[in-house]
Amino acid sequence: MNISELMKQAQQFQEKLAVIQNDLSHQQVSGSAGAGMVVATVNGRGELLGIAIESALVQPDNVQMLQDLVVSAVNDGLHKAKELGKAEMSRLTGGLNIPGLF
Repeated sequence: MNISELMKQAQQFQEKLAVIQNDLSHQQVSGSAGAGMVVATVNGRGELLGIAIESALVQPDNVQMLQDLVVSAVNDGLHKAKELGKAEMSRLTGGLNIPGLF
């Protein structure tokens, strides 16, 4: 394989990677906690898009529990987004694990 062919493959890889990253920014996953009383919506790039909280949890004496549930829901959503990203990247890399991609 010559250097020109290698450079062409690298450019194609970069183009495909950009498409996947764009696609991931439009895909959404939800993480939840407290039997769905707190739901965090995250895009495939790991950006938090929204939080939904059941009104029954919004009480002054439930602040610590509410905070814990929000953290748990966000972490669940981020975990799902990371798994989504890994699945999309494995399509690009043919299952080859390339450190730093996701």
